Amino acid sequence: MNEDSKPFEYFVLRLCIFLLAVGLALAPVQAQALSVVPVGRAVGIKLFSDGVVVVGTSDVPTAEGNVNPAKACGLQEGDIITHINAAEVDTIEEVSALLQELGGEPMSIQAIRDEHTVELTAQAALCIQDGEYKLGAWIRDSMAGIGTVTFYDPETGAFGALGHGINDVDTSLLMPLESGSILPAAVSGVRKGAQGSPGQLQGIFDTDRTLGLLQANTDGGIYGVLTDPRWAEGVPTEIAPRNEVRAGKATILTNISGEDVEEYDILIMKVYPERESDHRDFLLKVTDPELLEKTGGIVQGMSGSPILQNGKLVGAVTHVMIDDPTSGYGIYIGRMIANSDK
Repeated sequence: MNEDSKPFEYFVLRLCIFLLAVGLALAPVQAQALSVVPVGRAVGIKLFSDGVVVVGTSDVPTAEGNVNPAKACGLQEGDIITHINAAEVDTIEEVSALLQELGGEPMSIQAIRDEHTVELTAQAALCIQDGEYKLGAWIRDSMAGIGTVTFYDPETGAFGALGHGINDVDTSLLMPLESGSILPAAVSGVRKGAQGSPGQLQGIFDTDRTLGLLQANTDGGIYGVLTDPRWAEGVPTEIAPRNEVRAGKATILTNISGEDVEEYDILIMKVYPERESDHRDFLLKVTDPELLEKTGGIVQGMSGSPILQNGKLVGAVTHVMIDDPTSGYGIYIGRMIANSDK
């Protein structure tokens, strides 16, 4: 061996030993998988919009005949009115109060349409039936319903639910979130699903108690932070990598009576290729005789029910097939975790 090469070879040997030691030290961290608590409990959901959503227009009867100021100024179904004369509006009451204050004077309206801001000029009309100034626009500022919490992260306090967004029932557009909360609920009854007629969970809400605050309404679910972590206590379950999810037997956790969460058998019929814009990752079919007897399959309100396969959390129920209530779709849990992190 050349004497000059010894220092270099010793350096390489020591570097290899150092890298091996670092690799061994990091191995337990890299092998540790993310775990969350699968919940499966029904909750009441209240959502207040950021602005008011235009869900339709109608004529206003005036002394000069019927007029429609909303349509005349260019307001469209699905527009989200955020400001009137620079004043921010989030409720129907705020809009009505401003219209009475302005009377028949021209006003500027700022609205969101297809994620772009539009500026319009309108003039409210005096309704001869009740003596109030009106725009002739049907507007909505809040929604309420029942759904299922998918997971709770004890490390951060975050929760995810539904697996799909809350859309306005008239426009089918995602409701812009100003604030919202989830409330304790007990399932009081079930309207069974049938071909062409989706079923529904019927619940009783405890409006005096808040379980968590909403922070996001997305196409892939609603997200927030629990204010009462004891409500979601449970054993954390490992999240499955997407490439481990297979067509085959699985189970769901869901709450279809009182506050009891039960586990029921399903089949994952198909795992679809990952698509960024489509949150329907799995095709599902309910096979559990007890669940089929009680609900007919998947019903409204079960959205968010966690899906388990091979001891790991893989996703959540999101939609039912109208023509076949025993079948529906699911979202991969990784999408929900990513939305929650955002």
